[in-house]
Amino acid sequence: MSKRNLGTVVSFEVSRTLKKKKFWLGTLTVPFAMALVLGLIIVSNATTANKVDVQKNAKFAFEYIDSSGLVEVAIAKSLGGTPATNAQMAINSVKNGEIPAFFDFPSNPAVQSVKVYGVDKGIFNNGKYSAVATQLLTLSLQNKVGDASLFTLAAGKVKVISTSYLHGKVSGSLADVIPPLLFLVIFYLVILLLGNQMLTSTQEEKENRVTEIILTTVKPNTLIIGKILSLFTIGMVQILVFAFPVAIGYVFFRTDLRLPNFDLSSLNFHPLPMFIGFMLLIGGFTLFTGTLVAVGAIMPTAKEAGNVFGVVTALLFAPFWVISLVASDPRSLIVQIFTYFPYSAAVTGMMRNGLGSLGNAAAAIVILELFVFGFLILKLAIRLFRFGSIEYSKRVSPLKVFRHAK
Repeated sequence: MSKRNLGTVVSFEVSRTLKKKKFWLGTLTVPFAMALVLGLIIVSNATTANKVDVQKNAKFAFEYIDSSGLVEVAIAKSLGGTPATNAQMAINSVKNGEIPAFFDFPSNPAVQSVKVYGVDKGIFNNGKYSAVATQLLTLSLQNKVGDASLFTLAAGKVKVISTSYLHGKVSGSLADVIPPLLFLVIFYLVILLLGNQMLTSTQEEKENRVTEIILTTVKPNTLIIGKILSLFTIGMVQILVFAFPVAIGYVFFRTDLRLPNFDLSSLNFHPLPMFIGFMLLIGGFTLFTGTLVAVGAIMPTAKEAGNVFGVVTALLFAPFWVISLVASDPRSLIVQIFTYFPYSAAVTGMMRNGLGSLGNAAAAIVILELFVFGFLILKLAIRLFRFGSIEYSKRVSPLKVFRHAK
């Protein structure tokens, strides 16, 4: 394979796509929409303050241990609190669902974190535990000294470590769930925006009847590999474009990203789930790219190739049919099938990775599966293109291709 020819194909395909207004219109629409949402969140912060107060004033029974001596017993009682005698016993009671929550106030809350344990009520409602714990400390400090502004500020700086339990096991918080799920959003955006181009990447030359001319100077393998590499390059450009406003928003505006039930500035970017999410994104992108290029290679026209995209879209969204089971019972048979079936593995894997139910061993298996199947499908796409590149009138039969290859 000529490196010069391969470089020419990649350079031509990438530059041709990047020069198209439609490509940038579709690609830049997403960050503009994200910027609009970011602006709406910042502007709406003033109107959501009352909703945050509702969560702070939520009433539920809880036990607490106060090593600081700052918590007022009467205030704690008015909020539903009862002093506990043993921290571990109280935590076990939360795990077993015997009490809704337990707060462990350290000796020096100014430098040490308040530990909050609660029964999982859903990622959007678990924030009430840390909100009430902070409110309890704030009211106690105000009552002791009377300088509301000073101690409200001091309490606002207190760090809270929140742990929720579901059926006796630790469940993920919204701060842990959102970052890995960003890869799922990016995956959908890239496939939906670039999928049709993947299908029709070999069609333009066919319909213009110039394939034979091109193949007199470039080998079929070189041409199709160049097109595939160009698709990967364009996909990476889109991923970077989508990720850029997220990174900018988090780095420079995270203190303003407050929602009624959650503060986006407290997102937790744990390295392992983020790495797993990234590998699932790349593996899924590889598999679907190879599949769409392979399908496009056997189709005589772009119109016929485009009809297949509906099937691909159905495969992409199929895991959402069982999303309730993915969240509540990830060990169920149907979720396991969706997790390990190649064409639903990427989406289901990213869902479970975000929700914390995808173990390291399962993640390794799914990632390996995606890359292996992706590589095999890419090889199939190359072989199909070799035989279908000059077929203008009918679909190429994969069975005939393999018989001819033998």
